[in-house]
Amino acid sequence: MPQKPTIAQRLKHELLEYALLSVYLYICFGALIINKILILHGQGVSYVPYGLAAIKALVLAKFILLGQAAGLGDRFKGQRVLAIVAQKSVLYLVMLVVLSVIEECVIGLFHGQPIAATLAEFGGEKLLQVSVASLIMLLILIPYLMSSELNVVLGEGRLWKILVAQRAELASEDLGKPRA
Repeated sequence: MPQKPTIAQRLKHELLEYALLSVYLYICFGALIINKILILHGQGVSYVPYGLAAIKALVLAKFILLGQAAGLGDRFKGQRVLAIVAQKSVLYLVMLVVLSVIEECVIGLFHGQPIAATLAEFGGEKLLQVSVASLIMLLILIPYLMSSELNVVLGEGRLWKILVAQRAELASEDLGKPRA
């Protein structure tokens, strides 16, 4: 019978997962922000949002991990991996959009703006921006959730071992074969 991990081991694992997810999101958001800076610079507009990608990555990584801790999407376990990833991606996207709207409302309240006024801003051009941002977020979520599901199917830590191992090692150590 496998030993149950200690609180320190679980905390270390969760902090590592949070750090890795935050770095992944930071790289994705950072690339998008650099693209926006370059486009705006080409139009003569100065736009330098220092730290925006890092803050957004840290916040969204925490939201995603809270969703995982709450078992968001766990009811799809009996389906094909591709179907699970597709359904979880949409579910997590909806969660992130809702939490982002709540976050905007809180920021609006902090700046003295009523919730109704903050929500009214989500119409027109802002709605298009939110829709495009949501599509991009979906495209960012899919690889993350795919790797998470493959890690579950293969066994905890085996996906990472497969990704960093030499091909010859995989053949000799049986790392590439799925569990029975």
